[in-house]
Amino acid sequence: MLAARPKTLTAALIPVLTATALAAAKGKFALREAALCIAFAALMQIAANFINDLFDFLRGTDGAERLGPERACAQGWITPRAMRVGIAVVLTAACAAGLALLVGASEPLILIGVGAACVVFAFLYTTLLSYCGMGDMLVWVFFGLVPVWGTYYVQAGDPCPEVWWLAAACGLLIDTLLVVNNYRDRDTDRSAGKRTLVVLCGERFGSLFYLLQGVAAYVCAAMTALHGHLWMAVLPMFYLLPHYLTWRKMNALYKGRALNRILGYTSRNMMMMGLLMVAALLTK
Repeated sequence: MLAARPKTLTAALIPVLTATALAAAKGKFALREAALCIAFAALMQIAANFINDLFDFLRGTDGAERLGPERACAQGWITPRAMRVGIAVVLTAACAAGLALLVGASEPLILIGVGAACVVFAFLYTTLLSYCGMGDMLVWVFFGLVPVWGTYYVQAGDPCPEVWWLAAACGLLIDTLLVVNNYRDRDTDRSAGKRTLVVLCGERFGSLFYLLQGVAAYVCAAMTALHGHLWMAVLPMFYLLPHYLTWRKMNALYKGRALNRILGYTSRNMMMMGLLMVAALLTK
């Protein structure tokens, strides 16, 4: 359970819930498809967490600053062999949920390609791309564009303009969680040769990047007001204050294990923003 990192699962749920709310606002809500999208997204997130745990352990990059209870291999609670079995089981379950979405789909090959890309990049992120500054881009794509478009598509068909604004909002919002993680781990990442954007551009950049992405997420959400969702310019605004206060705490703590609390606060803020967007989309 700890290795699944339940606090981070909000990142998988927010894009699916907001896209489902948009489909419902258009009168095209489909319970079966929404439930399968939630299952696929959550299982893929858990699989990615397992993969990250395993390969970080195998690379020997779990330094003292980043070692937490969710690092199950490093703690010795789960053997690498058992973690591989866990990865296989969870990925199989995720693929089963994805295959169920193909029933009745008008363009099944598109969905197969998207699902395959999710599986491939779950491995590439930890083993390669996070080491060369590509992690944030992957979050924008696979926690923004892919789940929002995919969830809306299987329920409502071809996307409307709001889908792209919503995808941008979700991608930027969820990347704040990765930025906190990279900000906390900047010293151990640097010594391990992991070139995240925070390592490449400096801690000051990482701090401002965290703040501005949250603000940009609100702006993108508010842009859907131009397409008739007027409450999207109002309700998500209440996310900005807790996001700013969390940023202040992050700067005050600066480094060390204490920044683990900022991960929890950021996850809470993300869920708050997600629920505010859902409420705004469903408000007539």
